[in-house]
Amino acid sequence: MASNVLRTAACEMFGIEYPILLAGMGPTAGGGRGSAATAELVAAVSNAGGLGVLGGAGFGPDALRAEVRRIRSLTDKPFGVDLLFPSNAVRLSDEGTPADPRTLIPQEYWDAIGRIKQEFGIPDVAQDRPAPRGLWRVDDQVEVLFEERVPVLASGLGNPAPFVPRAHELGMKVIALVGNTKNARRVAAAGVDLVVAQGTEAGGHTGRIGTIALVPQVVDAAAPVPVAAAGGIADGRGLAAALALGACAVWCGTVFLATHEANLYEWQKQRILNATEEDTIVTRLYSGKTMRNITNPLAQAWEASGIKALPMGLQGLLIADLVTGARAAGKDELLMNAAGQAAGMISGLRSAKEVIDEMVAGAVQVLTRDLPGGVRAAAAAESAV
Repeated sequence: MASNVLRTAACEMFGIEYPILLAGMGPTAGGGRGSAATAELVAAVSNAGGLGVLGGAGFGPDALRAEVRRIRSLTDKPFGVDLLFPSNAVRLSDEGTPADPRTLIPQEYWDAIGRIKQEFGIPDVAQDRPAPRGLWRVDDQVEVLFEERVPVLASGLGNPAPFVPRAHELGMKVIALVGNTKNARRVAAAGVDLVVAQGTEAGGHTGRIGTIALVPQVVDAAAPVPVAAAGGIADGRGLAAALALGACAVWCGTVFLATHEANLYEWQKQRILNATEEDTIVTRLYSGKTMRNITNPLAQAWEASGIKALPMGLQGLLIADLVTGARAAGKDELLMNAAGQAAGMISGLRSAKEVIDEMVAGAVQVLTRDLPGGVRAAAAAESAV
């Protein structure tokens, strides 16, 4: 493939070749396999010229440090780590936590879970839970990133404002994802270096506004802070469109889930390859926050039940045994499989490098040659007076 050049302000900011950022994707099967974006995928994206970003939210401090060092053993290129800073999450702490944390959840919820287990033939299998002292805070995770001098801190949920000054002192860049202009202004005011405007088409935790409407509004709201676009972008046409909307980069998840390096089960990758643009559902089942997932009967049943999801943290505790039982029973079709509407554009497994090379080549073709359909445009000369 011929070499292509595609540089934007994001390339200068992060020291990368192409304005393509890997979404820092976390667990995609109820925690059974860990984060989708682990060291292999992160390094592959960075080595191919993009910015690899680790899905770090599920790692305890020690494991996070080990994974960061593993990334460095695989690449000498810039990379980032994505953590979650949700404002309404419930975190269990060492102090004041009941011996059985499940007592924090009303009995009516456990009754509802029991009915769902019965409906789907899910056995009662308890998930192994760490003792309270095995839990950690996001502050502990961030401290690891500071100590390891990770080049980029990304906030997949919430506002990383408390950590921005220290990150900048250490020479780190900070990225924050948003789904509306209100939060774009908030994180821009906090001093982040890049705002990611994520449309509802995106997989995983997502908002309500479509990408093509959201991006230019966030560009205006966050100015002069630069903006990346996310949601429904999986090829060169999407990258070119994002740049035309005023973004300086794209933040891509689903297209990298269907790669050899992604840390997913093969059945998860196959479900993404088989999906059409209509085969996803937005559900609060798995985390308590809106999450776009490959449609499955369990998520459909939860949404149809009218049960109000618990806050993030408690919702995961509520469904932990449900997910463990489904996995033990081999009911993979009921497990979380986060993916976006761009799944319908993906037909085969590729390497992360192939994804980036093809995306860049496609964008260059759109930006430097005739648009599809023979579209041409030119500015009219000003009439002489």
